[in-house]
Amino acid sequence: MTLVSEGRRPGHFLLSEANGTRSRDVATLIAGSGSLAAGLVLGRITASKKLAPHDPAGNDGRETAVAVLLANVDVPASADIEAVVIARDAEVKAVSLGFAAATDTAPEKAAVLAALAAVGIIGR
Repeated sequence: MTLVSEGRRPGHFLLSEANGTRSRDVATLIAGSGSLAAGLVLGRITASKKLAPHDPAGNDGRETAVAVLLANVDVPASADIEAVVIARDAEVKAVSLGFAAATDTAPEKAAVLAALAAVGIIGR
């Protein structure tokens, strides 16, 4: 029997969100971000207002978690693209979120979840 492994599905990390599409935004992801998985925590680059993978060691705004990517996306090196993100008023499965590689301890993950809570995304 062949085993098939299913990847991350759009919204797999969501427990609940606000009515309609109030929890969602269409955001611009910065060029060169590569292949991003649904549930990835994102930060906002202060100068451009574009989103990029959260980077706790950053100093350009990415160090503060502000949103979660809704679906898998490939961001080419040549152009920014738009994608749907969860930006507010939602509950998420904390264990299903994609954290930066540098976010590997419980206190670091708690800090990311606190930053998301500040924008209304509650980790459970």
